[in-house]
Amino acid sequence: MAPPRCLCRALLPALALALLGLAAAAGPRQTPALELAQELAEELWSAGLPGDLPELEPECRSLLAAFAEGSAALTGCLGQRARPVRLCQGCHGPYRRLLAQYGSIARAVGNSSESHNCAKSILTSDRLQIVVTLSEFFNETWEAANCANCLKNNSEGLSNSTEEFLDLFNKSLTCFEHNLQGQGIDLSPNNYTEVCKNCNETYTKLNDLYNHLQRMNRQGGESAHSAHLCIDVEDAMNITRKLWSRTFNCSLPCSDTVPVIAVSSFILFLPIVFYLSSFLHSKQKKRILILPKRIQSNANLVNIQEKYS
Repeated sequence: MAPPRCLCRALLPALALALLGLAAAAGPRQTPALELAQELAEELWSAGLPGDLPELEPECRSLLAAFAEGSAALTGCLGQRARPVRLCQGCHGPYRRLLAQYGSIARAVGNSSESHNCAKSILTSDRLQIVVTLSEFFNETWEAANCANCLKNNSEGLSNSTEEFLDLFNKSLTCFEHNLQGQGIDLSPNNYTEVCKNCNETYTKLNDLYNHLQRMNRQGGESAHSAHLCIDVEDAMNITRKLWSRTFNCSLPCSDTVPVIAVSSFILFLPIVFYLSSFLHSKQKKRILILPKRIQSNANLVNIQEKYS
């Protein structure tokens, strides 16, 4: 009994691919076999493909192409700004566009009554779910970088405090570079006294602003996403502190020195005060206990004298 016509048509593409694979595996020396396989494959393909394969509508295909271009643009942006870290400053635009493109896919429906929903066709039609996986990766990367702490509420640009910090950061690097001009590349601490002296004020302002931003963020100031600042600000401060302390061997005078010395001295003198007060308190108790005995002995002496007088 001959197999059904539809089953044969469904097996044609697979058979054609198998023939091409066998011919390719035979190697370049067996040219006649390769040519025969190609001819058979062309004859099989000319018989036509099954007509029930699901096809994306033009609208859905356009949305998928836009998401692919947005993913490529955001990936390139993140890679180019990985070191030094400038993700939040330079990639918030591509990230916002990718979110909009993914939202368009999730909401879009094909125009034809026979077509499937674009979201179902693109997002959940297979086990791998490439578009969903890519979207989750970008969202997790953005949240791990805490970029929301650097941006305004609508994510259209950097916040005022971030711009102020980056301005001081650039001034600090400019000061370092200016004071290093004409000096040899020697990591000896003696060669960087000019940097420590001339850039101390700028670095102090930068360090104080960073500490202020950290306190504000912990208290839920500009953003409540995380206890950390955005990765751009943290990386910039780490770079500056390494240059200041390790490369230039500079240091900042501690403003808490006097309170620390006062508290330490007070704690050191506490045992002395305790033992001195204990000693004086015990002496007072001895006086109170001995005094009545003396008074009683004097009274007895007076009674004895009166008795024999």
